[in-house]
Amino acid sequence: MNNPHVIPMRKRFAFATAILFVVAIIMVTDTFNTVILPSTAVVAQTQPINTISSSRGTNSSSSSNPLTLNSIFKQVDNSVVQITSKAPTTSNSSNQSSSNVTTLGSGFVYDKQGHIVTNGHVVGDAKAVDVTFPDGNRYTAKVLASDIYSDIAILQISQNSSQPQRQLSSYLKPIVLANSSNLEVGDTVIAIGNPFGLSDAMTTGIVSGIGRSIPISVGGFSIPNAIQTDAAVNPGNSGGPLLNTRGELIGMNTAILSGKNPFSGIGFAIPSNTITKIVPILLEKGYYPHPYLGLIFATLTSDLAHDNGIPLNLKGVYVDRITENGPADKAGIHGSTTDQYLKKHLGDIIMAVDGHNITKRDDLINYVGQHKIAGNNITLTVYRNGHPMDLKVTLSARPSLIPFLITRSAPPSFAIPHPPTRPPTIPTPHP
Repeated sequence: MNNPHVIPMRKRFAFATAILFVVAIIMVTDTFNTVILPSTAVVAQTQPINTISSSRGTNSSSSSNPLTLNSIFKQVDNSVVQITSKAPTTSNSSNQSSSNVTTLGSGFVYDKQGHIVTNGHVVGDAKAVDVTFPDGNRYTAKVLASDIYSDIAILQISQNSSQPQRQLSSYLKPIVLANSSNLEVGDTVIAIGNPFGLSDAMTTGIVSGIGRSIPISVGGFSIPNAIQTDAAVNPGNSGGPLLNTRGELIGMNTAILSGKNPFSGIGFAIPSNTITKIVPILLEKGYYPHPYLGLIFATLTSDLAHDNGIPLNLKGVYVDRITENGPADKAGIHGSTTDQYLKKHLGDIIMAVDGHNITKRDDLINYVGQHKIAGNNITLTVYRNGHPMDLKVTLSARPSLIPFLITRSAPPSFAIPHPPTRPPTIPTPHP
């Protein structure tokens, strides 16, 4: 059986005598899931086109007075931009730059101050990028902040020769952000972006799932509450908006799930509520203090419950490993052990968080990601030795991913989203 691929939606064009097709694969593994995260560099015209979809929740009132697709397209005209970033490629033999690789993606106008929001993997390690509007106006933009944990980056555009600075605020047309928590499966969604550099492309579809989690390339963490959709999106759509039927942004197109066939009809978007929560803090601090529990866990299965004498009707996630001196360790949460016969003895079973029932792994990831920040307290209800008990945990900020990025034996062949420019000082996770 073929392993599915979660693919960041970006497109790279190597301006040389030949156009190359490169796929880099990084395995992200926790104890329970193996996810392959390939990155598509450039495609020759003879290569199959990977189709992706992303979606975001619609407000329950958004479908009461829907606009026509033509009206929605005109409404967000000049709110969606194309982002072009260049990075030098280095020859292994001479260790000198031989050419530039151009990454194409999408973004949207966030406010009148010239802030553009896009995916972190679109800008990569670039410090400045080009932003092109549908009317042809092109600007240079500085990368203000890029958060690897949420794959969100913020740009600041500056004036160009044809657009005086004093007219910039009147020219900019921020997109309206809706409440993605009202999303329902079956809602109609519209994606607008720049697939393969083709500007102003619109596709439609429905929300096909909610509350998904997208693994990031390093560190074993996931982006919570992602929205699944079948709206067709392609490399180059990354960072572009997913809209409801009133033309409001309910998500940012980010990744696809792809197996052997290039188009599987499954794409993912970061919800607008996540953007609304994270972007203001990124603008203020340059980084976002994501909450950190310091444990690895997975959904409890019937087989594991039976082998460990746990009631088969008990629902929750079992704690596998604990980070030494992390929040969970300090709260007294127990991890699992393996005996000399390689039999796993389960640790605590987390049944609820702050009174909200937990039935699967994503439930805990999504709750903490949506409702908590570093420094908050949560109460975990765990099943231990036949009895439930409540444990209070104080969440810390996630450790910096810089140690993961600089200790690789060889650099990855795709651009990892840039880590926070000013990460909080926190210990690296215990192996």
